[in-house]
Amino acid sequence: MGVSPERGPKAGGTSLTISGRNLLTGRPADLTITVGAAPCNIVSAVQRSSVLCVTSGSNKTGDQRVTLHYGSSQRHLHTSAYRYTPNPNITHATPAKSFLDGGRLIYVSGQNLDVVQEPRMVVTVSPFESISQNNRRRSRRRRRRRSSSREQEEGRTRTLKRQTRIVHDAGCHGDPACPVKQFTEHCEVNSSSLILCRSPMVDSSVWGSKVTVEFLLDNLHFDFANLNPNAFTYEPNAILRPLNQQDPLKAYRYNPGSFIQLEGENLDLAITKDEVVVLVGEGVCAVKTLTKNHLYCEPPPQQPAPGPNGKKREGADNLPEFIVRMGNLNFSLGKVQYDNLSLSTFPLEAQIGVGVGASIVALIVLIIVLIYRRKSKQALRDYKKVQIQLENLETSVRDRCKKEFTDLMTEMMDMSSDLVGSGIPFLDYRMYAERIFFPGHRESPLRRDLDVQDCRRQTVEQGLVQLSNLLNSKLFLTKFIHTLESQRTFSPRDRAYVASLLTVALHGKLEYFTDILKTLLNDLVEQYVAKNPKLMLRRTETVVEKLLTNWMSICLYTFLRDSAGEPLYMLFRAIKHQVDKGPVDAVTGKAKYTLNDNRLLREDVEYKTLTLNVLVQGGGVNETQPLPSKVLDCDTITQVKEKLLDQVYKGTSFSHRPHADSLDLEWRSGVAGHLILSDEDLTSVVQGNWKRLNTLQHYKVPDGATVALVPRHSKHIHHDSHDYVAGEKTPMLEDADEGGVRLWHLVKASEEPELPKHRRGSLRERERAKAIPEIYLTRLLSMKGTLQKFVDDLFTVILSTSRPVPLAVKYFFDLLDEQAGQHGIADPETIHIWKTNSLPLRFWINIVKNPQFIFDVQASDHVDAVLSVIAQTFMDSCTIAEHKLGRDSPINKLLYARDIPRYKQMVERYYADIRQTISASDQEMNSALAELSRNYSGELNYLVALHELYKYINKYYDQIITALEEDSTAQKMQLGYRLQQIAAAVENKVTDL
Repeated sequence: MGVSPERGPKAGGTSLTISGRNLLTGRPADLTITVGAAPCNIVSAVQRSSVLCVTSGSNKTGDQRVTLHYGSSQRHLHTSAYRYTPNPNITHATPAKSFLDGGRLIYVSGQNLDVVQEPRMVVTVSPFESISQNNRRRSRRRRRRRSSSREQEEGRTRTLKRQTRIVHDAGCHGDPACPVKQFTEHCEVNSSSLILCRSPMVDSSVWGSKVTVEFLLDNLHFDFANLNPNAFTYEPNAILRPLNQQDPLKAYRYNPGSFIQLEGENLDLAITKDEVVVLVGEGVCAVKTLTKNHLYCEPPPQQPAPGPNGKKREGADNLPEFIVRMGNLNFSLGKVQYDNLSLSTFPLEAQIGVGVGASIVALIVLIIVLIYRRKSKQALRDYKKVQIQLENLETSVRDRCKKEFTDLMTEMMDMSSDLVGSGIPFLDYRMYAERIFFPGHRESPLRRDLDVQDCRRQTVEQGLVQLSNLLNSKLFLTKFIHTLESQRTFSPRDRAYVASLLTVALHGKLEYFTDILKTLLNDLVEQYVAKNPKLMLRRTETVVEKLLTNWMSICLYTFLRDSAGEPLYMLFRAIKHQVDKGPVDAVTGKAKYTLNDNRLLREDVEYKTLTLNVLVQGGGVNETQPLPSKVLDCDTITQVKEKLLDQVYKGTSFSHRPHADSLDLEWRSGVAGHLILSDEDLTSVVQGNWKRLNTLQHYKVPDGATVALVPRHSKHIHHDSHDYVAGEKTPMLEDADEGGVRLWHLVKASEEPELPKHRRGSLRERERAKAIPEIYLTRLLSMKGTLQKFVDDLFTVILSTSRPVPLAVKYFFDLLDEQAGQHGIADPETIHIWKTNSLPLRFWINIVKNPQFIFDVQASDHVDAVLSVIAQTFMDSCTIAEHKLGRDSPINKLLYARDIPRYKQMVERYYADIRQTISASDQEMNSALAELSRNYSGELNYLVALHELYKYINKYYDQIITALEEDSTAQKMQLGYRLQQIAAAVENKVTDL
């Protein structure tokens, strides 16, 4: 059911259309409608699907429920309420004059005017001599009416006020002998503060009569006399004479450059020159002056085309009509013919001047053509040079790809041999689950202890165990989730957090957890089938969507460790190795080697590779045996320390290594030559308000130099405590006492290339300076070609059905197929989108973009930027829609334009193969889930999760208790009573026990 409109003034008078099904039930006479406590009067025959009624006044504003009464039974409109708004109010109306024919635009100002459904302007004309007679006749009729007419009489006495609730009848309306006349014109609501009305057309009886002008706003009316200090008056109609007064049938000859003068009477009595519209065919004649007897206007300089409705006259065919509009008054004053100056009227001097001017123009054109031909030849030569350069560039890119791919494969083979001994640094299940369940949290909430006093710990823990038992009630859990989701203050972040807390609390009962997931998913499908089923699972806006993410993550952990983890880790290491091979700006995060054009370093930075002999104190490495390590001479000192730690501790996971900030880099030259290197010190180069971070080039560290990583002491800390956040788009500011100095590393982030002063005004030079950096986009191609094998390997493992598909994937895909069948969804694209949103989008994209969720590694912004492009490519491959590529398409889509169709075929084949395999039974799935519960039962702190969960129960305690009490089954199971017991134990809450 629905109601339209959904709001109206509390004075009533709004026509409501109520739509639904089977409304024509029982006898129509038994049907009544109320809006809140106020009746809504039915004004038309009741239809099966709709009924029309007019609201009556209400003494309060706000949302009111619409109720249909069928005798003693009621039907409430739950989808939307009708809102009574404050009454509209008119504060001013202008102008106060009009011609008899009306049509003048009246501006009505006020507040809340946009809630009016049918605004009208009414002019009532009543002769002075008949007023007393009409009053006597009206009083006789009143005595014959029912006693309720007293209210109408009281309403009539209130017409002197500005605002009245009841719209009174106009005198003796409907009596043919009545001399009182009414003229009405509908108005248009422009905004909440403005209504536009056209003055009604009246007859000459207004003169010598009493004229009352009112604005009717549904059930309210406003007297014009209270809205303007001047009374509203009607003036005689304006009169205009034809253009050609001697022969009106002949066209008026107009000399361009002059004004057209019109003569008439009463022209300015009830209109201004800005309101007069004068047309010459399709052109406008601008009104310059308007007096009582004259109108002057300036026609267009060229003769306009005749209007589409122009009438043809004899001798004046195809000429524009001259029309004047004053409100409802339209005057057609004849045709207009422009006088064109012939050559014979030109004086001889003018003809000579025109000839000389034409000769000069021809000479200038000839010179321009010659210059253009010369420039064209030069441009052609430049184009051929650029073409040759591009061919050389393409060849060099191809050769560079081959060389860098060979180098990378050599490095990765060495790394693979290292992994045989150390293994891939997988996170244990506890760390994996905490990072998946609670992303964005600095510390997992499960790492905390119960925040309760020791004297109450035992009681609270017993209450939490009771809460765990209560969560085993499917009815309670679904009621709990739906109640929370119906609260406005329950944000999307809260939904994800509660879903993860429930996942931890039910982790030991994954079969039950899966059953809850299926129930909530069925509710979600029913919700989206009524709207747009293709949008389901697209975002994490509900508890069930986050539950699905967590369920997939639990079930696919083993698949990650056994199958997909290795190619993902190899891709991560390949990206990190390739990015670190080239310069990376420590301030902006831009890199020479990347796939993300927003993070591309579009400058030529001179650098060379240095091999440093590294000594480590206390790191398990013998200090007398230096370890050769490769860095770049353009690296900052912090970047050098991070690269050295990666190479020295390459067999150690990231969490077990020393942090770069806890170590100093010491350059050792000779026996006593020890120098601590840092990003900023007294030797840093400062130019104006720019300070450059120190690099190995700055300190002139040679190739083969010996450096040591030593524990940092406080006396060595100067500016190294400053955090350099990669990826910032603007240069960082130091403290105010530094004078607002801005840091830079390889390029100054906000400075544009400086041009010489004599060339700054050249548009061509500025365009050339802007276009040059696009050449460096070839670096993206080089990076893409180098990483292609590792991307293909990862996608192949994820989308392969040659090995057994994870049981959870098959089970859930079958569940989606079953849901589609139950709800009559046969569109294969919709089912494809559901599967894509539940597995690739909800799990794989999350893992690919965040390798730190599964590996013990450090995630840097420049590596994340590359992984984001690969993740987006994977997502594009999972969509059915075709991507039309053009010059304005994103660079990452252009990079993988040839690969995405191949990946799409892999995805479609993967989905088809899963559908054709033997279905996974509930028994098989429950057996696998029970094994997962046993394997990881002690990994997560479920008591802390239950305590966090209880905080939401406490926050919405009253709403949850109310929902349980309204359900008869929940009452029989005493769920509300059990929740009150838990509240008494956990929080010592006073209940109704």
